[in-house]
Amino acid sequence: MAVNLVIKPTYILGIEAEVQNQVGPEIYGKYAALISLSFLFNILLDLGIQNYNTRNIASHEQLLAKHFPRILTLRGLLVLLYLSVLMAAGWGLGYRGIDLQHLLILGLNQALAGFILFFRSNLSGLHLFKQDSIISVLDRSLLIVLMGLLLWGSVTDQAFDITWFIWGQTIAYSTSFLVSLFMVMRQAGKVRPIVDKAFNVMILKNSFPYALLFFLMTVYYRTDSIMLERLLPDGAYHAGIYAMGFRLFEAANMVSYLFAVLLLPIFARMLSQKESVEPVTMLSFRVLFSGTLLLSAACFLFDDTILGLRYHERISEAAPTFSILMISFLFFALSYIFGTLMTAAGQLRKLNQIALIGLVLNVGLNLALIWECHALGCAIASLCAHGIVAITQAIICFRAFQFRLEASLVKQLVVYIGGLAVLGAGSTIIQGHEVLKLGAFLGGGLLLAVGVGLLNVKSFMTLMRSRK
Repeated sequence: MAVNLVIKPTYILGIEAEVQNQVGPEIYGKYAALISLSFLFNILLDLGIQNYNTRNIASHEQLLAKHFPRILTLRGLLVLLYLSVLMAAGWGLGYRGIDLQHLLILGLNQALAGFILFFRSNLSGLHLFKQDSIISVLDRSLLIVLMGLLLWGSVTDQAFDITWFIWGQTIAYSTSFLVSLFMVMRQAGKVRPIVDKAFNVMILKNSFPYALLFFLMTVYYRTDSIMLERLLPDGAYHAGIYAMGFRLFEAANMVSYLFAVLLLPIFARMLSQKESVEPVTMLSFRVLFSGTLLLSAACFLFDDTILGLRYHERISEAAPTFSILMISFLFFALSYIFGTLMTAAGQLRKLNQIALIGLVLNVGLNLALIWECHALGCAIASLCAHGIVAITQAIICFRAFQFRLEASLVKQLVVYIGGLAVLGAGSTIIQGHEVLKLGAFLGGGLLLAVGVGLLNVKSFMTLMRSRK
């Protein structure tokens, strides 16, 4: 987990950002739309199989040799379905020529990534966590090395081509695919394809609610770039501007995602033992809210400065979009607490209904705002959708689990928010280097969070111990 916190942000902020710097917003914007489209139908590659397999193998390790060839064959058939739907969607949206070629390669990359996740689910189910952790960072590590050589290694005199980036992903995923397959086959023995219709129907039926939730969330998370690029005459450029802010949103989101990974087994165990989940939920809220609010406020106040640390051009155009996206990050992060609690409680129907509302709201607002506001309109739509989803999930959890909003928590939040406002106002008045002012704001906000009791080491250690 710790290695992932180093490798993946390095890839996102180091490699992806530099690729955009070198190819420009138009070319990268087209790529961003294509890869978002490939993510959109990603659920067809899995349909909840991975979650089922992890639980099943963890409980019955002896079933690996029986289930592995059947699920492997099923996933192979799903790849054909996925690629067919993806290419049909690409054609229907008007992509032709090199764009369709890139979309096909990106689709194959997604298929390879899906197989890797399936192999990892077998490794983790067998409690081979060391091997699983190696595979979890192998593809990104290889891609960092490959793209690092092309971007900074002076190995070619040609201008960087986005096609190199796409094929680099293929090489990295293929290598990881082969290594992870070898690891699993050492445990499963010889494998031959088996088509078991009854088995396939059983798995797909049990996994459908999870698959539907994943699909709805992916659509309202990934449609922004596609709609920007397709609806506007110069859509590729605006999709590139949006990608500048979205990349940092995605990197920050990785930390809050780890909360979901941590909390899901904690909530599941506590609910199964009829224990109150309120202490852990409120503790998680204090820690995550204080951190995400501080980061969101910093990005809002120092948007140009933060973007300027990584990008070379179009900073003033991307800054407003980035600011709004990072405010929506606050709500998106809170969904990792309340949405995870609802998942652990088995409230998938309500989660699907909320996700559908978020999807309709996001797409509707995009259609209304993109024409006039461009990338900023997408950010506003994202803020509204994430806000409604997070608030609705919180209300449902407070009612279902009879949570109380304690006066001490309200006091802490008021003091913390007020303190951040004072720090923010001071940072706009005081003269000095913007990077130093940013550092001072973050440091002051961190001390404030600790001082008011929202963030402390003992609370975090309590959360970690409750995992056991």
